[in-house]
Amino acid sequence: MAEKEIEIITDKEVMRKWSRSMRVQGKTIGLVPTMGYLHEGHLSLIKEAQKQAQVIAVSIYVNPSQFSPSEDLTTYPSDFHGDIQKLKSIPGGGVDVVFHPQNLYDYGEFVDSCTNKEEKDKGVDSCIGREGKLGHETWVRVERLEKGMCGKSRPIFFRGVATIVTKLFNIVEPDVAVFGKKDYQQWRIICRMVRDLDFSIEIVGCDIMRDADGLAMSSRNVKLSPDEREKALSISRSLSRAKSAAENGQISCTELRNSVIQAILEAGGKVDYAEIVDQECLEAMEKINCPVVFCVAAWFGKVRLIDNIEINH
Repeated sequence: MAEKEIEIITDKEVMRKWSRSMRVQGKTIGLVPTMGYLHEGHLSLIKEAQKQAQVIAVSIYVNPSQFSPSEDLTTYPSDFHGDIQKLKSIPGGGVDVVFHPQNLYDYGEFVDSCTNKEEKDKGVDSCIGREGKLGHETWVRVERLEKGMCGKSRPIFFRGVATIVTKLFNIVEPDVAVFGKKDYQQWRIICRMVRDLDFSIEIVGCDIMRDADGLAMSSRNVKLSPDEREKALSISRSLSRAKSAAENGQISCTELRNSVIQAILEAGGKVDYAEIVDQECLEAMEKINCPVVFCVAAWFGKVRLIDNIEINH
């Protein structure tokens, strides 16, 4: 059986016309937003989208507005040809279109602040640069949910995420969008944004995909040395132990947090945060008396990894 050809679209107006032509045909559209360098976790999101919609769009776009100039935008891994081959291998109809724009913040006078030393020296807060009176200046913020956890150490991150997802929703106009729950805070922020702004889009969250050794799949895992990767297993293993302890009656969040932090530090990692929060509102808990999620971010070498585990009390 011949491989299905995937249409690749780089222009946002062409993408919008494609979506509207599908809608005229009565087809429902599923969107899976990605930043590329696809792995099995991404492919699992696409397979879920196939269950939810008749045609599937995948966006591949490394979003500069969620990176500060000190972060890893310029070294974020990419392999577009490899990504397309992986998408073609998906059974059951696969992917219909890939939206691969060059720059969704380029309105004619774009300055890339992450490669422009002068802009870095001015203290530009994200990687979309300054463009004077004609630059991008409209942002979407989910004010309370973005403050904790990743929002503490990456203060512009969720502003950039919410804004680019809004732009993708307005361009692709999907009926359903699928996100991974590895980025748990991001998923909840998108759900809240869709509710608050009355997007007519169903948001589906999918469970974390893990490698055989338990490490949460991430495009950044390729940057880990073999030794760092082995040490990074302390995250998922300590989270699993914490969940077991909670299910066996340990409801003190301080005790559970300390056990995970200690395990990561002993493995040579640096903890950004380890928080047990309410699954819906993401408020930090002192005791587990409702469904919670234990979220962790930690550095191993120069790689920042995130992971989480739900505990349904």
